[in-house]
Amino acid sequence: MANIREKRQELEELLICPAGVRSRDSAGRLRPEPEDQVRTCFQRDIDRITHSKAFRRLKQKTQVFLEPEGDHYRTRLTHTLEVTRIARTIARALMLNEDLTEAIGLGHDLGHTPFGHAGERALNQMLEDSGGFRHYEQSLRVVDVLEKDGRGLNLTQEVREGILRHTCDPLSRTLEGQVVRIADKVAYINHDVDDAIRSGTLRGEEIPENVRRVLGHRYSARIDTIVRDIIDQGTDSGVIRMSGQVAGAVEEFSDFLYRRVYMNPVVKGEERKVLGLLAGIFDYFVKNPAKMSAEYRQIADREGISRAVADYVSGMTDPYAIEIHNSIFVPMAWTVK
Repeated sequence: MANIREKRQELEELLICPAGVRSRDSAGRLRPEPEDQVRTCFQRDIDRITHSKAFRRLKQKTQVFLEPEGDHYRTRLTHTLEVTRIARTIARALMLNEDLTEAIGLGHDLGHTPFGHAGERALNQMLEDSGGFRHYEQSLRVVDVLEKDGRGLNLTQEVREGILRHTCDPLSRTLEGQVVRIADKVAYINHDVDDAIRSGTLRGEEIPENVRRVLGHRYSARIDTIVRDIIDQGTDSGVIRMSGQVAGAVEEFSDFLYRRVYMNPVVKGEERKVLGLLAGIFDYFVKNPAKMSAEYRQIADREGISRAVADYVSGMTDPYAIEIHNSIFVPMAWTVK
């Protein structure tokens, strides 16, 4: 008699189109494991990611605005959830594997630094002589090496590949991975502008007229337009894409976002503070490796001190990085009794 997983795999034959990935066709894990009786391999990956320490830390990592006042600004965790929901909607409509899509979406930013892309650029400068730092590579390192006390999560090859290629070229070999890549852009260009409007950095009417005409005047309308357009393009080409008109408007929107938000003098001013803060922490632990926990000292022994410190610093949340910086460099108040 078939178990629950096997019944689900039988359903996948009906629910997933030929271009999608069926769980029974997975290339497997780095270290082979017995199959679960209830969950497919991709369902297990979803659970492993959502129960990881790196996933929990995303709730206190910046998206764009550093230490914003207010409860409604995006964090790296809410960004991840928005990407995953958009990606699942697209995957379901295109009859792709929703579980594989969700696993990639939930894991794609696990290696992101504190303070968003400002933190990533800071670490990239510090590691310039040893190949630099890229968050998508660090995300794969998190799931392969750093989680579970150095054992990693032992995810499937399809999820690992989707995480690694969610930003870089070449495109993911799976359409599910490509869906997450495009959903990532759909999410951030819309929610970063939404947060910028909330912060007063820009006004909604400043969004280029062509963008509003093609994509819509409201946040939800723009996402709906882009998602429907991606679905309309289908999977026959072997690439998840937008139509020419929508893709052009999205690129115009992205350029606008870069100029008006990411390069905003206030945002760039805060980025200089991030560079100073993280550079100070990085240099301190390079010179004082004994101050790190045993797991990072072991990485230093195997792979060098810069690699170990990069792992430590990139895993910090924003508040923890500030706390560590202050404990090292800011004199503590004291009183005479």
